[in-house]
Amino acid sequence: RTCVRYFSVGELQFEALVQELKKAESFIFMEFFIISEGYMFDTISEILIDKAKHGVEIRFMYDGIGTQLNMPSKAFDKLKENGVKCRIFNRFTPFLSSIQNNRDHRKIVVIDGHTAFTGGTNLADEYINRIERFGHWKDTAIMLRGDAVWNYTVMFLQLWELYEPKISDYETFIPKYRTICDFESDGFVQPYSDSPLDKENVGKMVYLDIINNAKKYVYITTPYLILDNEMLTALQLAAKKGIDVRIITPHIPDKWYVYMIAWTYYPLLIEAGVKIFEYTPGFIHAKSFVSDDARAVIGTINLDYRSLYLHYECACLLYQSSVVADIKDDFLETQALSQQISIDDCKKLPLRKKIAGWLLNIFAPML
Repeated sequence: RTCVRYFSVGELQFEALVQELKKAESFIFMEFFIISEGYMFDTISEILIDKAKHGVEIRFMYDGIGTQLNMPSKAFDKLKENGVKCRIFNRFTPFLSSIQNNRDHRKIVVIDGHTAFTGGTNLADEYINRIERFGHWKDTAIMLRGDAVWNYTVMFLQLWELYEPKISDYETFIPKYRTICDFESDGFVQPYSDSPLDKENVGKMVYLDIINNAKKYVYITTPYLILDNEMLTALQLAAKKGIDVRIITPHIPDKWYVYMIAWTYYPLLIEAGVKIFEYTPGFIHAKSFVSDDARAVIGTINLDYRSLYLHYECACLLYQSSVVADIKDDFLETQALSQQISIDDCKKLPLRKKIAGWLLNIFAPML
């Protein structure tokens, strides 16, 4: 028994997140890749401090590179002084080590075990367009309420306890659902995580399964398009079979070198029948798949090497849920604001940019 609400932009998610955090009575778990000072962080901090004073257990975890390198530690001192437990995941160290590749790229909020948020949005003002960095920032997220939230509770605790000598009693975080939620089931909702240490590429396998089993269409949004041979072949084959495959990427990138690499894949995809669009108003950070009016995925997993192989990630598979239609409608509305890339556009790309893309692609796993 789980219901899902979809947010087509970070602003809407943030508004709902603030409302739900204020209702917390037992515990709040928060986990982000990027946290930056600003309106978003200040607003959340005030709520967390207030809740901690009223006895709510709060655990706040952030990544050692995504946040630690650009956020002063003093920003978290006030939280700690007021009872908020803060933790750096995989603290950055200035020594060469492969473990520095394994970042916590997840975005998870769990409130009292019955409500959870996940998606592409981090805790920084550009994600809600309070500041402008790369034009309009387009992101997506979902809010879950009900049984499926337990998956996110466990996901959070598992990473938190990598640095905790004492293991939590997980049962204490199981809510009394029936006293909190009163709604009918809405399709199948399956949250999942992906770890670089378990030798199972769950995120990639879910994406490939959707592409390979599509009957009519697959619509994809991703900020980064760096494809391995399996993913490239799957997308090409789906299009050649007559599946309507569409991908929306940013028109204003946050990383110019990744953007150059994406253009090396455009002609290969377009020639196979895949339709490529770039989000003209700015940067699209959303990571979403939707297929055949039946299945969708919203989460943190990009179509690049780091997300699919190196990072800790999470997402939610939705099947026969009413929110699938919302995700599809949002894709089509976003497409209407985007410009389609043609094979002629690829041919007109300056030679220096083509060469740059080919050379950078050699180092794609490190970008």
